[in-house]
Amino acid sequence: MSTAIAPDSTPVVDLAGSSHSAVIGVSIKDPSDTPVDSSPATGRPYANPYLAGVGIGLVLLAAFVVAGRGLGASGAFSSAVAAGTAAFAPSHAAANPALAEYLGDGVSVGPLRDWLVFELAGVALGGFASAALAGRLRGAVERGPRIGSRGRLAYAMGGGVVMGVGARLARGCTSGQALTGGALLAVGGWIFIVTAFAAAYLAGPLFRRQWT
Repeated sequence: MSTAIAPDSTPVVDLAGSSHSAVIGVSIKDPSDTPVDSSPATGRPYANPYLAGVGIGLVLLAAFVVAGRGLGASGAFSSAVAAGTAAFAPSHAAANPALAEYLGDGVSVGPLRDWLVFELAGVALGGFASAALAGRLRGAVERGPRIGSRGRLAYAMGGGVVMGVGARLARGCTSGQALTGGALLAVGGWIFIVTAFAAAYLAGPLFRRQWT
């Protein structure tokens, strides 16, 4: 995963080991700007997706061996929200069942000491390093010819909100439920995988025209 920031553009989070990317931030570009080609026109080519998949599997195995836990992502954001709420409204955080489970005792165990927080920090640092080594450290809004920068960011924000709510309802995201849960042959993990793929195939035609 690689991340790029430029002063006149938006931060880009780019999965260097695959052909996918996601964009976050606020753009000041004119919507009529020429769309950004998502192919790696500069820098090293993207990794083979099948080899990248094997790499993710090996990272998951290493996480179990080293940390005794699988991979995840959404839990780190829940820990951050719990820590922020506890800092300003400790009684509310302690009384809220959704937040209290992340608080621990506040001394030896706390929301910001959670494994997923450190994992996500490592992902961000590794992303910068990957982008720099691959020559793709840049800022851009990746979009198709039928949508402007602001519209693309609105879609990204809306999709992120829906995904975040879904992750809370499912008690895990594609990392925790699909990768880790699927590797453990958890029934809930495989239900999540099938449902996620089915929803993606159903929603794909609705948004494909934005990229063609």
